[in-house]
Amino acid sequence: MTAPSAADGKLVLIVDDERDLVELVTHNLNRNGYRTIAASDGRSALAMARSEQPDLIVLDVMMPNLDGHEVARRLKAEPSTATIPIIMLTAKAEETDEIVGLKIGADDYVTKPFSMKVLMARMESVLRRGGTDAGSENESQLKAGPLLIDHAKHEVFVNERQVKLTLTEFKLLAALVEAGGRVLSRDRLMDKAMGTDVFVTDRAIDVHVTAIRKKLGDASWLVHTVRGVGYRLQDSSEDAG
Repeated sequence: MTAPSAADGKLVLIVDDERDLVELVTHNLNRNGYRTIAASDGRSALAMARSEQPDLIVLDVMMPNLDGHEVARRLKAEPSTATIPIIMLTAKAEETDEIVGLKIGADDYVTKPFSMKVLMARMESVLRRGGTDAGSENESQLKAGPLLIDHAKHEVFVNERQVKLTLTEFKLLAALVEAGGRVLSRDRLMDKAMGTDVFVTDRAIDVHVTAIRKKLGDASWLVHTVRGVGYRLQDSSEDAG
């Protein structure tokens, strides 16, 4: 019996102004069980994301009308599209381009030129992160001080205020809570959140954690940096230093 695939009819919006690349990606994704739609510019991408509600967006950075960064910003700012995971495509290999995308809320990035195997591995990893890990109603909820994480609904609350996190941020925060105060190295933390087949720089991990703290607001003390090691969850704001 074949194991279920991360594809399984998932709808992917491919956004790129290079027609040949879109056709190549579309062909390979369709062959592997994905459904696809495509847009060639930023404004069309926004309209399609809003109307079609894809399971994943593969988004090029350099495009006419609106660039990929601005498209991602607008999608993450709208409640109806904020939780759609985004993989950014960039022709630039500088770390700064990766950091900009992650700060906006992208879940991963792939540098052009890329192989389809790499892109599909990243897609499968991001889609798996969206699955529910908990096995029962009780296990689906995690609590720590003022923080409540609902795995089943993919929702986070601080003192009953809902906190909007990206898929990767949600997984990172849940991993810290599940660790119960134990220190997680950056590598271990990202393995739990993104899988062992995805390479992410330490700088990118720190960007995700900074974003989580900002969104937690007055409860940012929950996530504590252990210098030279990684991160852990704190039990009390009195321990914050």
